[in-house]
Amino acid sequence: MSVEDSLANAIGLTGYAIDSQGIGGVLKARVADFRVEEISTNISLDPRGRFTAANITLTNWETNRFINKLAKACGISRNRIFFAGTKDKRAVTRQVFIIDAPQKKVAQVEMPDVEIEIIGRTHQKLGFGNHKGNRFTIVARGCCHPDGSPMTDSEAMERISKIESSMVEKLGSGLFPNWIGPQRFGAGRPVTPIVGRHVITNDWEGAVMTYLSMEGDENDDVANFRKHIRENGITEEALEIIPHWLGFERDMLRHMLANPDDWVGAFRRLPNNLQLMTVHSLQSVAFNKTIKARIENKISLSTPIEGDIVGRIDDNGQLETSSMVVVEDRTLSRISRNCQLGRLAITGQLPGSRMDKTQGGFGQIEQDVLLDMGLDKTTWKVEKIGRLTTKGTRRPLVTTFSEFQYEPVPIAGEETMGEKWTQGVQDGALWHPEGACIRFRFILPSGSYATTLLREFMRSPLHQL
Repeated sequence: MSVEDSLANAIGLTGYAIDSQGIGGVLKARVADFRVEEISTNISLDPRGRFTAANITLTNWETNRFINKLAKACGISRNRIFFAGTKDKRAVTRQVFIIDAPQKKVAQVEMPDVEIEIIGRTHQKLGFGNHKGNRFTIVARGCCHPDGSPMTDSEAMERISKIESSMVEKLGSGLFPNWIGPQRFGAGRPVTPIVGRHVITNDWEGAVMTYLSMEGDENDDVANFRKHIRENGITEEALEIIPHWLGFERDMLRHMLANPDDWVGAFRRLPNNLQLMTVHSLQSVAFNKTIKARIENKISLSTPIEGDIVGRIDDNGQLETSSMVVVEDRTLSRISRNCQLGRLAITGQLPGSRMDKTQGGFGQIEQDVLLDMGLDKTTWKVEKIGRLTTKGTRRPLVTTFSEFQYEPVPIAGEETMGEKWTQGVQDGALWHPEGACIRFRFILPSGSYATTLLREFMRSPLHQL
């Protein structure tokens, strides 16, 4: 059964490490089926520290929206809350937050589905990506064959084992393609790269109107609001019908109604990290398409060729972008050996104004990707908001996964399942309610995506992940 996946096409996530059939199935059928625990760097505590450090467990919270609520509860700007990374919304997540507020005030915060455990005081802030990695426990439910028929536990376990063995043979032990997952682009509504394209061409009206009006997989109230914007533009009526949880959109609307021609100002109503995410996500589409093109050209993702740019991988699995080198004939053997040992990795483009460019065959592939996307002549300079200008960088083509385990678990009671499951199998879906349920456990380095690892085994449409 062939399944069209418009979301995957929109974000360039359309290839696989190996040719295989998957186990199908659905992730996040229940919120508790997707658990993430951040493996944080050591926090240096000091009773006289300015900041409060806390372990916070969120159930079904989008990170940016939680930070807005937390900032309001503490009476501070959201820019005074520091964290290492955004997590999946429909999940149970545990991570460290550093909050520029008194410890007593943070401890008094009460919100539904939020548990706050105070660690202590610190002088230390956290930056994005400033953690060692994440430990995942994820259940895939409703495994099925490509024709939609249910898969047994033993069939699913055998299929996973075969895929894992084939990936080891093709890429090396504990490696998979370092795809950038759907969370980077806006789950259900991959709006950020499209907004990003407007941003890098300094089309601020296009950026704001796209963010407000682009259709997505959202409920009727949101769909009606976005349709109103598409058909009527910025109106007072739009402010009356906007769902209360669309806080960013409301802020943009209010700004435009008060300042009708200030599209840049309206865009600035988005949080700074979300503004930057629009540009980064456009780069990310180019990166995903670059991985796909290299696979299609039958060039290994883990064994270098002449002209590749490789970089050192540190103890936390992160690329040291300051020490990248071009592979030459005289260094190919030594670099290949270090790639096999996990000390070095081949990199792909996150394009920008001054990015290092590969040579030879892969260099041409990268150029062709940008040409196909209409980005070959882009300067990536954002005149009105200079901090959104990007020089570009590079990202490893493969990443690691460790402590990988999988086992069958019982089918859960219907009454515990979420809407995605209870609606039943829709057109374009690939799962079966009587299919096997498999629990996966593994650790990923910071910046890698659990959904992109599991899609190698599941081969389900992205809206099921």
